[in-house]
Amino acid sequence: MGETIIEGPLYAARKKVYPQAVHGRFRRIKWSILVATLGLYYLLPFVRWDRGPGLPNQAVLVDMPHRRFYFFFIELWPQEVYYFTGLLIIAAMALFLMNAVAGRIWCGYTCPQTVWTDLFYAVERWVEGDRRERILGDKHPLTFTHVRRVATKHFLWLMIAWWTGGAWVLYFADAPTLVKELATFQAPFIAYLWIGILTATTYTFAGHAREQVCIYMCPWPRIQAALTDEWALNVTYRRDRGEPRMSVKKAEQARIHAEPAGDCVDCHQCINVCPTGVDIRDGIQLGCIQCGLCIDACDTVMKQIDRPTGLIAYDTDINGQRRQAGLKPIYRIVRPRTVLYAVIIAVVGAIMVYALATRSAIQISALHDRNPLAVLLGDGSVRNGYTIRLLNKSGVSRSFMLDVSGVPGATLQVAGIEPDANGRLVAEVGQDQTREIRLLVKADKAALPANDAPITLSATDVATGQVTRTSDHFMLPE
Repeated sequence: MGETIIEGPLYAARKKVYPQAVHGRFRRIKWSILVATLGLYYLLPFVRWDRGPGLPNQAVLVDMPHRRFYFFFIELWPQEVYYFTGLLIIAAMALFLMNAVAGRIWCGYTCPQTVWTDLFYAVERWVEGDRRERILGDKHPLTFTHVRRVATKHFLWLMIAWWTGGAWVLYFADAPTLVKELATFQAPFIAYLWIGILTATTYTFAGHAREQVCIYMCPWPRIQAALTDEWALNVTYRRDRGEPRMSVKKAEQARIHAEPAGDCVDCHQCINVCPTGVDIRDGIQLGCIQCGLCIDACDTVMKQIDRPTGLIAYDTDINGQRRQAGLKPIYRIVRPRTVLYAVIIAVVGAIMVYALATRSAIQISALHDRNPLAVLLGDGSVRNGYTIRLLNKSGVSRSFMLDVSGVPGATLQVAGIEPDANGRLVAEVGQDQTREIRLLVKADKAALPANDAPITLSATDVATGQVTRTSDHFMLPE
């Protein structure tokens, strides 16, 4: 058998995409989302929230040195990582729900790659002109005007990318203070490093990689293809109405003679406005991000030639088959999978809200000594050692009275704390702080059961009477 020789490259070279400006309903939606999301991202670090003296007043802050996350009135500690787990579950289910309802609308409207690329395209059109001007500029020999425009475009891109990286680091420190330190070159090196990294990635992905990120780098197009079904709305070319394609004049003549004529005039406007260069008339493809810009472009052309709009629209595979069979289209947004996703989101959200509403501002945890587990003293009593940690999540200092129960006649000894006039062992914990305390529990061996006994360590807020407890075991010596 002879060998098959393949000549030429295995992969096609990238063909640069020149998206054309378009106006319409979906373009307005995308502009609104772009302004809202970027405005929120850039300005949120400067929003203030009064939490009282000694606490940061930035509304959203990731306080790495003190291991806190602040979100307006919510303050999360490292021990409460389960809230982030709940948020991840809600985010995943919301993504699945969007996919079940209308395909890749996340990709087309709210994905950061899409939002920043849209902004970079807007700058490019403003500086270099629309699709035709940009194509001619790249084909013609370099001129001073063209070089000046390209340099201006890249400068503006870098400024946007730089502010994107700068806004990110503002979430990890007091924003006004960090801005002043950055301007006077007194900020920590790590801040400049991350600004540089995020500037480079934003400039590369939004300015140069663009549609390549969506087609080759992002895993979601492959994942969502396995999650979608025939009832999901997708940007669809209605082939039953558009074919056969022909010019406006030929279509008019064909209709006069009762011959088949489609509404598609093969103007290529749907391709020209696509940010990934997809021809939607070839069907659903990996590169289509479901942004709806081709719908706006096609509707504009249909109005100009006095034909009904909606030749390209959000539709389902089922309806395409029904129209060919002469049946009316049907839509099922509410179906088992969408209900399931919505229920999971509601349940997880309700659990998180309940946990936040009932969370305590004080907490105690205990760690039993491992070596030795128990010590038999000379007077016949048994001693167990514990390391307890008191958490005070409130904005004021608190005094906690320590106590033990579960073992008859058990007494407490606390390192560094002497009983007060009332014989109470009281530990002070500052606002928004934790305190680790070494604690010894002693009990008469004759009063102890034959086996290890459950024990409860409690801390009572002296001012409010609020109690927090933790359970452990009182061990017997071997």
